[in-house]
Amino acid sequence: MSSERPVDLRSDTVTRPTPAMRAAMAAAPLGDDVFGDDPSVNALQERIAGLLGFEAALFVPTGTQGNLCAILSHCQRGDEYIVGQQQHCYRWEGGGAAVFGSVQPQPLEHAPDGSLPLAAIEAAIKPDDPHFARTRLLALEDTLGGMVMPMAYLEQATALAHARGLAAHLDGARLFNAAVAQAGSGGDPLAEARRIARLFDSVSVCFSKGLGAPAGSALCGSREFIARARRIRKMAGGAMRQAGVLAAAAAHALDHHVARLAHDHALAARLADGLRGIDGLAVETPQTNIVFVDLVGPARERSAALLEHLAQHGVLATGLYRLRFATHLDVDGAGIDRAVAAVRRFFA
Repeated sequence: MSSERPVDLRSDTVTRPTPAMRAAMAAAPLGDDVFGDDPSVNALQERIAGLLGFEAALFVPTGTQGNLCAILSHCQRGDEYIVGQQQHCYRWEGGGAAVFGSVQPQPLEHAPDGSLPLAAIEAAIKPDDPHFARTRLLALEDTLGGMVMPMAYLEQATALAHARGLAAHLDGARLFNAAVAQAGSGGDPLAEARRIARLFDSVSVCFSKGLGAPAGSALCGSREFIARARRIRKMAGGAMRQAGVLAAAAAHALDHHVARLAHDHALAARLADGLRGIDGLAVETPQTNIVFVDLVGPARERSAALLEHLAQHGVLATGLYRLRFATHLDVDGAGIDRAVAAVRRFFA
């Protein structure tokens, strides 16, 4: 077992606050957010709403709760939302909308680029008939498994939803990764984030992934929508008190950690390049900060042994036959090289 600090590539949620972020948290002015008088929370909500082009925003503990508040604010009991099979708010959030809100998901298969085919969305919208749940919402995600959804597709999908009387919600847990990739070198990622968000009726964004805050997400929408979401947040136990310590971390992340996401993307590309050419591995080209690696042929039988080997050499990843590596602000180039060397050592 390596005595060095592990290279933790399990997720970009494992980051720890930087010293500067901790200082911002310690200095944050505080109030009681349930009474609406925490100045740090209020400032963050106003800021993220304005940044993404919405009237209002709601600070919530987690992205899962943000998506839950969104779906239950758009839909009522007996309604349904159209969603992708691999989207977080369908597959990875415990079925919350169905369990807590009696809102039925209508999952669709993704195209290879992560999008939901427009024809499939159209076909999934139910007629106004008592035999069917009422289709009320289209939920999309950007990025999805690290893939950036093309702007032209987002425009077409949201236009289709609105033309058929549906609201559109974006799970933008990694919206800023998408915006940085979309902006490219020399572009403005904040402007790109707003371009994406303006297509939707509501957007949730996470501060605790690539932006590096210890916790917290924001849900953005109209004032009326956020008023409904605030009530649901209360019922879901998400109304925090002196939450300004977390809001200050999120604000610091917006100030300092957006543009630097390009570094994470470059490290993901470096990792993918380093793993290419290893017999038994099929490496996908990353678009942002997530690298997927499939074990193929006889190598599939060694997947559990590979993960154990990596852990013994101080490299953490997730998956089995399909491994997932996520880069983030607590990983540097030396860590990526160490991970590549550990994988190559195993297959050698």
